[in-house]
Amino acid sequence: MVAELLDVDPEAALAHAETAVRRAGRVPAAREALGLVAYRMGDWARALSEFRTVRRLSGSHHLLPLMVDCERALGRHAKALELAQSEEVANLAIDDRVELAIVVSGIRRDLGQIEAAAAGLSDLVRRLSPNRPSAARLYYAYADAKLAAGEPSEAREWFARAADADHELTTDAAERLDELDGAEVMDLSPDEDEIDPESAEG
Repeated sequence: MVAELLDVDPEAALAHAETAVRRAGRVPAAREALGLVAYRMGDWARALSEFRTVRRLSGSHHLLPLMVDCERALGRHAKALELAQSEEVANLAIDDRVELAIVVSGIRRDLGQIEAAAAGLSDLVRRLSPNRPSAARLYYAYADAKLAAGEPSEAREWFARAADADHELTTDAAERLDELDGAEVMDLSPDEDEIDPESAEG
């Protein structure tokens, strides 16, 4: 129910997650569900607390990218970077490492380290298969960092790659590509004041 309601009714999803935690507080999946709802709702401190609990109960570190992002959202950039450099990162699945790299790139941009934001992604973008679930987000983040660094041609290339890899339309890479190319989206729908002569005759 949490998964089904999260995108349409976060408050209801929260109620279900809290009920699950009350009944099974030591079940990692229940704590993770509550953490994900809190994260989606922008309750960073609560989300971080739940993610830490999941990590302690399960021994899994797959939530590290979200934990780092919570630290970032709470304004604790140094703590976020320290967590992102923990030993457990080496054991993350490739898509989780990609998500972590994207978060760290965002932290670098927050700190005004624009070149470092792009550099931190440069190796991954060239090694990751475009068929990976995280490819579109990685390419997009790299393109955005390159654009911020004043490299529009590089940005265009990677926005194009992101658009090609984004089969689920999780990013606005195609729109960003159009912006860089100076394309204008024309509204082809008839103006409300215009009357089709043929339909008027009918």
